[in-house]
Amino acid sequence: MTLSPTEWEAIRLSLLIGLAAVAWILPPGIAVAWWLARFEFRGKALVDGLIHLPLVLPPVVVGYLLLVALGRQGMVGAWLYRVFGVSLPFTWQGAAVASGVMAFPLLVRALRLSLEAVDPKLEAAARTLGASRWRVFATITLPLAVPGLVTGTMLAFARALSEFGATITFASNIPGETRTLPLALYTLIQTPGRESAAARLCVLSIVIALLSLIASEWLARRTRQRLQERDAY
Repeated sequence: MTLSPTEWEAIRLSLLIGLAAVAWILPPGIAVAWWLARFEFRGKALVDGLIHLPLVLPPVVVGYLLLVALGRQGMVGAWLYRVFGVSLPFTWQGAAVASGVMAFPLLVRALRLSLEAVDPKLEAAARTLGASRWRVFATITLPLAVPGLVTGTMLAFARALSEFGATITFASNIPGETRTLPLALYTLIQTPGRESAAARLCVLSIVIALLSLIASEWLARRTRQRLQERDAY
């Protein structure tokens, strides 16, 4: 299967945007998952619902909301452009933001479930020995929740690779800038005589997504095995 330079460009952009999306949502994702797993507060159900809203909203709605908030005339976007000269819409960075927003709930949910499985008594024991809350989290809680972190990260990456609606709404479909695999496939479908190229990209998208899921499962299993071996000693 021979790919054209345009198709290789779409693959490169997809991987770049997917990695960038995961990179920017990872720190807040870990913080939010820990917050939801360890604290009870009024309105928690509402917060949880807002975090998972991108999973049930049409992606185009998410893209539109991002355009309203982060566009040059938006409340946040106007400030970013005025202070830092940053304009996110119609750029690959904007595509990474849109993909990250859509992938964020998957990361938080997988990591939250893993954090909730960590025995709070271990954390309490460490606190009684004088460890700070941050040290307990960094040396006990997070290492024990690594399988969930790995799974959530890989699922978020796979989701970012497949993002379409929010990306095309917020970042458009610009060749060499924001045209990822899903957008390139959409373009080929709309172009007469490009059925074979569309089929190649379709197969390639399936292969990349499947490899991401397989890698997620393998890494999670390896991590669990290492944790069990360490506990055995």
